[in-house]
Amino acid sequence: MSQNKNALIRYKTIDKCLQNKYRQWSLEDLIEECSEALFEYEGRQNPISKRTIQMDIQLMRSEKLGYNAPIVVYDKKYYKYEDEDFSITDIPLTETDMNVLTETVSMLKQFKDFSLFNDVSDILQRLEDKIYAEKSHTKPVIYLDKNDKLKGLHYLDEIYQAIIKKMVLIITYKSFKSAEESKFHFHPFILKEFNNRWFLIGKKKASQPITNLALDRIISIDYDFNHPYLEEDFDADNFYKDVIGVTVNSGLNARRIELWVDASNAPYVLTKPLHTSQRLIKQNKDGSVIIHIYVIPNYEMERLLLGFGSCLEILKPEGLRNRMKKILQDAISRYDSEKPTEINA
Repeated sequence: MSQNKNALIRYKTIDKCLQNKYRQWSLEDLIEECSEALFEYEGRQNPISKRTIQMDIQLMRSEKLGYNAPIVVYDKKYYKYEDEDFSITDIPLTETDMNVLTETVSMLKQFKDFSLFNDVSDILQRLEDKIYAEKSHTKPVIYLDKNDKLKGLHYLDEIYQAIIKKMVLIITYKSFKSAEESKFHFHPFILKEFNNRWFLIGKKKASQPITNLALDRIISIDYDFNHPYLEEDFDADNFYKDVIGVTVNSGLNARRIELWVDASNAPYVLTKPLHTSQRLIKQNKDGSVIIHIYVIPNYEMERLLLGFGSCLEILKPEGLRNRMKKILQDAISRYDSEKPTEINA
């Protein structure tokens, strides 16, 4: 158990003791009660010194923890609350506390249909009621990207349960590139979110590479309880360390990609790196920069780089530079025509 948690248990135990005004509490009594409480939580003896409890009392008295507990000594031996109705659990929430709780509840409620948060749903409701009672008409100041119309989100919980229970799925799927839907067995490993879309990562067969399925392309999900689940030690951090997004092109190694970024976008790229491997190579006099990233090229990376338009240039490698050049030239040619593309073309 962490030292912070040990301390919180001691504070709570001391508070409970001092609320009992029908008994006298010496330092030795408080040590004994705290020792028993820690034993109950940890299942083993954890010796507590006089100095520790004395420091706990000092901290509870101070503003450092926000308690300002009115702990006094009488008869030069016993401790009590000067205010008999005081408890550290009844401290009113500050304005800052209210704002933090409001935003936290707002963010967690976005996952209200995810069973991972079922255990806290009642707590959220009580928190919301408490916050409303103390501070009505509060508007959130933190907004997360959320697309309520995104398809496939209702599969999140079903897939989550299948992963933790190691169940083999039968998925009917229709990719963007396929004219027909297909059905196959799938061994789910993890769920991954990228760019406000959710993906299921796993394998169809042991002999096949790890693949990702976009939840918004799943048509239906069933289960095969007789099909043995593929036990695999999948390390997501290691698997995705060299890519941007979710697509890992098997057989390719990470490559050094050198980029020029103009002065207006340089601060953005430097403070919000394109990838964890990003390094600054040169800071130019005009404010532009040259950086490099070390990644496996994929669709998501190309989309990200193209999003900078004329503010970013790929310097190396030559093959990627030419590919992006061709994409941009095709885009220019579409705008060069006198008439826009016909709607029914």
